[in-house]
Amino acid sequence: MNDLLSLYQKIVPEMIETLEKRYNILRNIYYNQPIGRRALANSLNIGERVVRTEINVLKDQGLLSVETIGMSITEEGKDVVERLKEQIHRFKGLNYLEKSLEKELNIRKVIIVPGNSDEDELILKDIGKATSNYIVDKLEKNSIIGITGGTTMAQVAEEMPVYKKKSDLLVLPARGGLGENVETQANNIAAKLAQKLCGNYKLLHVPDNLSEEAMEALLSVKEIKEVVDIMRNINMLVFGIGRADIMASRRHFSDDVVKHLCENRAVAESFGHYFNTKGKIIWETNTIGISLSDFKNIKTIIGVASGENKAEAIISICRLKEDMTLITDEGAAKKILNIVSTATFK
Repeated sequence: MNDLLSLYQKIVPEMIETLEKRYNILRNIYYNQPIGRRALANSLNIGERVVRTEINVLKDQGLLSVETIGMSITEEGKDVVERLKEQIHRFKGLNYLEKSLEKELNIRKVIIVPGNSDEDELILKDIGKATSNYIVDKLEKNSIIGITGGTTMAQVAEEMPVYKKKSDLLVLPARGGLGENVETQANNIAAKLAQKLCGNYKLLHVPDNLSEEAMEALLSVKEIKEVVDIMRNINMLVFGIGRADIMASRRHFSDDVVKHLCENRAVAESFGHYFNTKGKIIWETNTIGISLSDFKNIKTIIGVASGENKAEAIISICRLKEDMTLITDEGAAKKILNIVSTATFK
């Protein structure tokens, strides 16, 4: 198959380009339907004339329907989009890229979706879908899932298929964080994920960045202590990987703390800890939830981050546990390989 693909690329390289272009058009319509030609052209950053030509081809093939309110994808079109994902993955050599990253980062598994979320916001939906599929594949009887907050995790819950059969799984927020945007709070994401999976959930009503006295007081509350105790039994953690500078700004750290993070080259944040590129802790906040020791003992760890701007942060977090899965995009994956190829990160 790979030899045949290489032959196609040499003889008719435009075939791959055309296939990817039409796949992106179908995918964009799928996520934004109904959508007009002009809006589609703007989203894809290509001319309306090109869009019109391609739309006519896809319509003639029965993959699209065009109505007054805009274009929509047909059932056959949805099937084609799903089937093309794997082909696009092969055409771009992402299987090889995954294996290369597994070796360089020294982790168990890497899953890469095509594209770069820094350039195409729809890639985040693909990341969410890939993660939700992987979660379902790894579920066990009586699974206890911990999930963090953030935009990426919210997309994972959004893309999770709805299950109608009652399950015995339990979903928990992996840490506190009241005061954030409601849609991206870990509590809200945990509840939505549990509902999609037809399971149960518990909430953790505590703020982030606590003082020692506040932590002690909250941990004496029966309902909070109960959730924290259950956290010790989490067997699957799904978490986002943040950039240290962005997360420090978002949490309104003092100038002294920001300076400390900068001087010590902190590049990543996860579950309240800030790390340098070697995975060494530079700073940690007082928060109720998953600790670093908990993290290292959890059976199934799924880290999710996309965009080449997250490359250093991803490298840092992958230093923490070899037996983990990373789900990322093509942009981040290529940037990571470029970085780790230098002596500084060896």
